[in-house]
Amino acid sequence: MESLQLTLLDADGSLRRIPLQEATGFAPPTGPLRSRTVYAAVHVVPTVHGDNTPGAPADIDWEATLAFRRAMWSRGLGVADAMDTAQRNMGLDPVATRELIARTADAARAALADPQYAALFPADAQVRDLVVAGVSTDQRSEHELSLEEIVEAYREQLAATEATGAGAVLMASRHLARVAASAADYEQVYRRVLETAQQPVVLHWLGTAFDPQLEGYFGSTDTAVAAETLLRIIEADPAKIRGVKMSLLDAAAEVAVRERLPEGVQMLTGDDFHFSHLIVGDGTRAAADGTLGAGEFSHALLGAFSVTAPAASAAVQALDAGDVAEARRILDAAEQLAVHVFSAPTFHYKTGVAFLAWLNGHQPAFTMIAGLHSARSLPHLSRIIELAATTGNLEDPQLAAERWHAMLRLAGYDVPNGASA
Repeated sequence: MESLQLTLLDADGSLRRIPLQEATGFAPPTGPLRSRTVYAAVHVVPTVHGDNTPGAPADIDWEATLAFRRAMWSRGLGVADAMDTAQRNMGLDPVATRELIARTADAARAALADPQYAALFPADAQVRDLVVAGVSTDQRSEHELSLEEIVEAYREQLAATEATGAGAVLMASRHLARVAASAADYEQVYRRVLETAQQPVVLHWLGTAFDPQLEGYFGSTDTAVAAETLLRIIEADPAKIRGVKMSLLDAAAEVAVRERLPEGVQMLTGDDFHFSHLIVGDGTRAAADGTLGAGEFSHALLGAFSVTAPAASAAVQALDAGDVAEARRILDAAEQLAVHVFSAPTFHYKTGVAFLAWLNGHQPAFTMIAGLHSARSLPHLSRIIELAATTGNLEDPQLAAERWHAMLRLAGYDVPNGASA
């Protein structure tokens, strides 16, 4: 493929060309990934001809959406669904959310009965090992709810999600952020919701880079103070907590919480800027055989891994084989791509996720619900494909180049047909 070229668009409107290398060809696993628990937070694919304009109910292409989830499972990765990556609070309405969770859980159940997928997960795996789903209070349209109403809204979604067999991720609630007057309010709400959980849940701390409406969550704008509230919630009943997803883009804050988690509670990094170091661990306290203790590395629940799934899987396979250097090399490259995809305004990272899914052949068109495919500029998207190409995260480079070049031509740029030099 040395003769192929990729045309790029810079911020000043000028075009340039770079060589397009062959796909890295990360090998899929042949058995379960062992050393890290990994979930890829995934997006939804809209119906191409649907009315997915801003404010319209989501019209989802279920076949393509579920095929994307099966692609994650084929790499041994779990799926985190109906979360912010799926445009929760940015186009994914409550009716579509509930249907999405049910359909994904059903697809996971079918996958466990299919040897192609079942071989990549432990023999005792259940639906919740393949899919966890977001639980919040967004089915209530009122701007403000009382604490009692927030508890009931959380419980309603929790029960519905658990009934599908999916694991639950208690997402941060905008309703709670608006009305909580103290850390004690957060502790009360979470305690009462957790009382009804039938299985251990993941708690999600989403930072303001992802959702500005969550400022001061857990009772303080001081991360260290808010972390104390989170830890008290966990320590009150650690048997109810499977893990914590930290999405603050603050590696030091994540490590500080990670080191204090009770035994059996996992740290699932949601840090799309620093995940390589957090997942691999620094090794300063490694045992003689090179292994790390539970508090010395993070597991993962990352939107970045939906765009780098083959690489993420290969990195964990390398860790399983004891090749820490190779795992770090792969994840460092994936992180370069993620830093740009998640650049400010970070909450528009979903556009990059959908763009790469389209380039990699996982959806028929570059479209998004609520019309959010327009949320990033052409030069921004150009940099995404450049980084994906140079870091080995284009699954079919020729297809990606053809689609991107067609997009440039549609915008009026004179780009040769095909990707040949």
